[in-house]
Amino acid sequence: MKKSANLVAIVGRPNVGKSTLFNRLVERRDAIMDNESGVTRDRHYGQAEWTGKSFTVVDTGGYVVGSEDTFEEAIREQVEIAIEESTVLLFVVDVETGLTDLDREFGKLLRRSKKPIYLVANKADTGEKAMHAYEFYELGMGEPMAIASASGFGTGDLLDEVVSNFPEDEDEEEEAIPRIAVIGRPNVGKSSLTNLLLNKERSIVTDIAGTTRDAVDAKYNAFGKEFILTDTAGLRRKAKAMENVEFYSVMRTIKAIERSDVCIAVLDATRGIESQDLSIINLAIKNKKGIVIMVNKWDLIEKDTNTAREFEKKIQERLGGAAYIPIITTSVLEKQRISKVIDKAIEVYENRKMKVMTSALNEIIGREIERRPPPAHRGHHIKIKYITQLPIHTPVFAFFSNYPRHVKGPYKSFIENKIREHFGFEGVPMGIVFKEK
Repeated sequence: MKKSANLVAIVGRPNVGKSTLFNRLVERRDAIMDNESGVTRDRHYGQAEWTGKSFTVVDTGGYVVGSEDTFEEAIREQVEIAIEESTVLLFVVDVETGLTDLDREFGKLLRRSKKPIYLVANKADTGEKAMHAYEFYELGMGEPMAIASASGFGTGDLLDEVVSNFPEDEDEEEEAIPRIAVIGRPNVGKSSLTNLLLNKERSIVTDIAGTTRDAVDAKYNAFGKEFILTDTAGLRRKAKAMENVEFYSVMRTIKAIERSDVCIAVLDATRGIESQDLSIINLAIKNKKGIVIMVNKWDLIEKDTNTAREFEKKIQERLGGAAYIPIITTSVLEKQRISKVIDKAIEVYENRKMKVMTSALNEIIGREIERRPPPAHRGHHIKIKYITQLPIHTPVFAFFSNYPRHVKGPYKSFIENKIREHFGFEGVPMGIVFKEK
């Protein structure tokens, strides 16, 4: 099954409770899959799930610039971006403050959209306050949904409505073709890479519908490999505020990652790996995508015999537990090792689909566990009785044990490292779960 890129954007004037609603949607036990820790301004991006449908929640609140009483151009630009990129919009208003001129301005802007919009009357934590929601009928955007995001009142009904707009996941094409996304910070060379691939002799077999108008998303034959490429580089407008450039870039990146099989994360060799690079890579990891790190502009680095190895080592140190990601130094300008990046991305795609026989897992990893069993918990010896790879589209390994809840993170990391040591899975995030036997 191929996952749809469902994006829910929370918009509205400052101080109506957008961030509180965001936190409610992504932290609520029955809605949360995983909060995106480490993502750029991480509290503003989160993955959630409701009734079996997954989606990304984007809170525009942290990017609002300017005062409450003026509808600044930066705010307007951000709402336009949210309208353009989202699947569903949540327009949040405040029943305590009541209808304001800024709410009316937001309403005018949102009414032009053909996207599903829900008018969310927040802070309705008493019956009397909930009655004040009817004031917002004046916006002409249908019935306001009274909620209190701080307590969770009404958010379940809201989510039921939101997920009803998501398309069902489509079956994967019979002809499995790797879908590769080019991701990274602005100005690292994403466009240059895409242009190089575009200018190379290749045949565009078909355009893939349903993408943003300026994204490259087409089927290629390049370097003897067939793949679908998605470029996240293009910006449709010159936003005056850098925050909006970043906001637009990250929304595009989220969508591209969700729709991909493998991500090529492009770094700038002259700057090394920075926190924003780690945030973007972390997004791909959390989405369980294959990853290749492409270090561009290597031609600008003064080199000796150990330069590449030392550079790679520094990146791996910053990656920590994600040091399984392959790193390739390149120069798009000099056309150096670009084919190697594509080869590695296809290899990682195959690794992501790889299945390990249950017998091999129990024999080989079972021996490793015998040599180093899990630490006992309060005098209870933890015994792992059976290991299997789950039949899903990303590598997740289930370990059946007598005390699964007491197996801690460091031991899971040990197990993961041993699986990688014996079976590979280079470039692929891995799941390790312990279940009761």
